[in-house]
Amino acid sequence: MDYKKIIAIRENWPKKGISFKDITPLLANAKAFKAVNIEMAKPFKNKKITKVLCADARGFLFGSVVANILNAGVVVCRKPGKLPYVGVSVSYDLEYGSNTLEIAPKMISKKDRVLIVDDLLATGGSAKAMTKMVKKIGAKLVGYSFLIELTDLKARKILAPVEIHSLVKYKI
Repeated sequence: MDYKKIIAIRENWPKKGISFKDITPLLANAKAFKAVNIEMAKPFKNKKITKVLCADARGFLFGSVVANILNAGVVVCRKPGKLPYVGVSVSYDLEYGSNTLEIAPKMISKKDRVLIVDDLLATGGSAKAMTKMVKKIGAKLVGYSFLIELTDLKARKILAPVEIHSLVKYKI
Protein backbone atom coordinates (compact mmCIF):
# COMPACT_ATOMS: atom_id res chain seq x y z
CA MET A 1 0.00 0.00 0.00
CA ASP A 2 1.33 3.44 -0.90
CA TYR A 3 0.93 5.37 2.36
CA LYS A 4 2.18 8.59 0.75
CA LYS A 5 -1.07 8.68 -1.23
CA ILE A 6 -3.02 8.67 2.07
CA ILE A 7 -0.86 10.96 4.23
CA ALA A 8 -1.81 14.58 3.54
CA ILE A 9 0.83 17.27 3.14
CA ARG A 10 -0.03 20.60 4.78
CA GLU A 11 2.35 23.27 3.50
CA ASN A 12 3.34 26.18 5.73
CA TRP A 13 1.79 24.64 8.83
CA PRO A 14 2.19 25.13 11.76
CA LYS A 15 4.37 27.93 10.42
CA LYS A 16 5.76 29.21 7.14
CA GLY A 17 8.36 26.91 5.62
CA ILE A 18 7.15 23.73 7.32
CA SER A 19 5.72 20.89 5.22
CA PHE A 20 3.57 19.09 7.80
CA LYS A 21 2.88 15.38 7.25
CA ASP A 22 -0.75 14.96 8.34
CA ILE A 23 -1.43 11.34 9.35
CA THR A 24 -5.09 11.87 10.25
CA PRO A 25 -6.34 10.58 6.86
CA LEU A 26 -4.28 7.42 7.40
CA LEU A 27 -5.70 6.96 10.90
CA ALA A 28 -9.25 7.31 9.53
CA ASN A 29 -8.61 4.66 6.86
CA ALA A 30 -9.16 1.32 8.66
CA LYS A 31 -7.34 -0.76 6.05
CA ALA A 32 -4.29 1.56 5.96
CA PHE A 33 -4.13 1.92 9.76
CA LYS A 34 -4.18 -1.85 10.22
CA ALA A 35 -1.56 -2.39 7.52
CA VAL A 36 0.77 0.28 8.94
CA ASN A 37 0.78 -1.28 12.39
CA ILE A 38 1.41 -4.77 11.02
CA GLU A 39 4.32 -3.44 8.94
CA MET A 40 5.76 -1.49 11.88
CA ALA A 41 5.77 -4.67 13.98
CA LYS A 42 6.93 -7.12 11.30
CA PRO A 43 10.75 -6.71 11.53
CA PHE A 44 10.55 -7.28 15.29
CA LYS A 45 8.19 -10.31 15.32
CA ASN A 46 10.90 -12.79 16.29
CA LYS A 47 13.02 -10.51 18.48
CA LYS A 48 11.31 -11.37 21.79
CA ILE A 49 10.15 -7.80 22.49
CA THR A 50 8.66 -7.56 26.00
CA LYS A 51 7.89 -3.81 26.10
CA VAL A 52 7.04 -1.18 23.52
CA LEU A 53 7.94 2.33 24.64
CA CYS A 54 5.98 5.04 22.81
CA ALA A 55 5.97 8.82 23.01
CA ASP A 56 3.23 11.25 23.91
CA ALA A 57 0.92 11.55 22.04
CA ARG A 58 0.77 10.26 18.46
CA GLY A 59 3.26 7.52 19.28
CA PHE A 60 0.56 6.02 21.54
CA LEU A 61 -1.66 5.38 18.50
CA PHE A 62 0.93 3.10 16.92
CA GLY A 63 2.80 1.82 19.98
CA SER A 64 -0.30 0.30 21.57
CA VAL A 65 -1.23 -1.66 18.45
CA VAL A 66 2.35 -2.72 17.71
CA ALA A 67 2.70 -3.94 21.32
CA ASN A 68 -0.49 -5.95 20.92
CA ILE A 69 0.77 -7.53 17.69
CA LEU A 70 4.09 -8.41 19.39
CA ASN A 71 2.40 -9.72 22.55
CA ALA A 72 4.32 -7.12 24.53
CA GLY A 73 3.39 -4.60 27.16
CA VAL A 74 3.06 -0.96 26.21
CA VAL A 75 4.79 1.79 28.20
CA VAL A 76 3.68 5.36 27.65
CA CYS A 77 6.29 8.08 27.75
CA ARG A 78 4.61 11.32 28.81
CA LYS A 79 5.35 15.01 28.85
CA PRO A 80 5.88 16.63 32.29
CA GLY A 81 2.90 16.89 34.63
CA LYS A 82 0.90 14.10 32.97
CA LEU A 83 1.81 11.26 35.37
CA PRO A 84 0.88 11.06 39.07
CA TYR A 85 4.37 9.70 39.82
CA VAL A 86 7.60 9.58 37.83
CA GLY A 87 10.13 6.77 37.71
CA VAL A 88 12.49 7.98 34.99
CA SER A 89 12.75 11.44 33.46
CA VAL A 90 14.98 12.67 30.62
CA SER A 91 15.24 16.19 29.21
CA TYR A 92 16.41 16.90 25.68
CA ASP A 93 16.96 19.82 23.34
CA LEU A 94 14.70 20.80 20.47
CA GLU A 95 15.48 23.20 17.62
CA TYR A 96 13.98 26.06 19.64
CA GLY A 97 13.93 25.08 23.30
CA SER A 98 13.81 21.86 25.28
CA ASN A 99 11.40 19.17 26.41
CA THR A 100 11.21 16.40 28.99
CA LEU A 101 9.77 12.90 28.79
CA GLU A 102 8.81 10.75 31.77
CA ILE A 103 7.66 7.21 32.51
CA ALA A 104 6.09 5.81 35.64
CA PRO A 105 8.21 3.67 38.01
CA LYS A 106 8.75 -0.03 37.37
CA MET A 107 7.20 0.00 33.88
CA ILE A 108 10.44 -1.31 32.38
CA SER A 109 12.93 -3.59 34.12
CA LYS A 110 16.47 -4.73 33.39
CA LYS A 111 15.15 -7.99 31.94
CA ASP A 112 12.99 -6.26 29.31
CA ARG A 113 13.66 -6.17 25.57
CA VAL A 114 12.37 -2.81 24.37
CA LEU A 115 11.16 -1.51 21.02
CA ILE A 116 10.70 2.27 20.70
CA VAL A 117 7.74 3.26 18.49
CA ASP A 118 6.72 6.71 17.28
CA ASP A 119 4.91 8.28 14.37
CA LEU A 120 7.83 10.42 13.17
CA LEU A 121 11.62 10.34 13.09
CA ALA A 122 12.79 13.90 12.43
CA THR A 123 15.77 15.21 14.41
CA GLY A 124 15.75 12.17 16.69
CA GLY A 125 15.48 14.16 19.92
CA SER A 126 12.56 12.31 21.48
CA ALA A 127 13.83 8.91 20.30
CA LYS A 128 17.25 9.65 21.81
CA ALA A 129 15.58 10.72 25.09
CA MET A 130 13.65 7.44 25.22
CA THR A 131 16.90 5.59 24.44
CA LYS A 132 18.51 7.26 27.45
CA MET A 133 15.59 6.10 29.63
CA VAL A 134 16.00 2.50 28.50
CA LYS A 135 19.75 2.65 29.15
CA LYS A 136 19.25 4.34 32.54
CA ILE A 137 17.03 1.43 33.57
CA GLY A 138 19.45 -1.13 32.13
CA ALA A 139 16.99 -2.81 29.74
CA LYS A 140 17.95 -4.01 26.24
CA LEU A 141 16.98 -1.67 23.39
CA VAL A 142 16.20 -3.91 20.42
CA GLY A 143 15.10 -1.33 17.85
CA TYR A 144 13.03 1.59 16.66
CA SER A 145 9.95 1.58 14.44
CA PHE A 146 8.55 4.76 12.87
CA LEU A 147 5.74 5.47 10.45
CA ILE A 148 7.51 8.47 8.85
CA GLU A 149 11.18 9.40 8.56
CA LEU A 150 12.46 12.78 7.39
CA THR A 151 15.70 11.51 5.87
CA ASP A 152 17.45 14.86 5.31
CA LEU A 153 17.64 15.44 9.06
CA LYS A 154 19.92 12.39 9.42
CA ALA A 155 18.57 11.24 12.80
CA ARG A 156 19.72 7.69 12.02
CA LYS A 157 23.26 8.80 12.85
CA ILE A 158 22.40 9.65 16.45
CA LEU A 159 20.39 6.43 16.96
CA ALA A 160 22.94 4.04 15.40
CA PRO A 161 23.84 1.23 15.67
CA VAL A 162 20.40 0.03 16.84
CA GLU A 163 18.03 -1.26 14.11
CA ILE A 164 15.73 1.44 12.70
CA HIS A 165 12.63 0.63 10.68
CA SER A 166 10.56 3.35 8.98
CA LEU A 167 7.74 2.89 6.50
CA VAL A 168 7.49 6.22 4.68
CA LYS A 169 10.47 8.42 3.89
CA TYR A 170 10.38 12.06 2.88
CA LYS A 171 13.08 14.53 1.96
CA ILE A 172 12.44 17.94 3.43
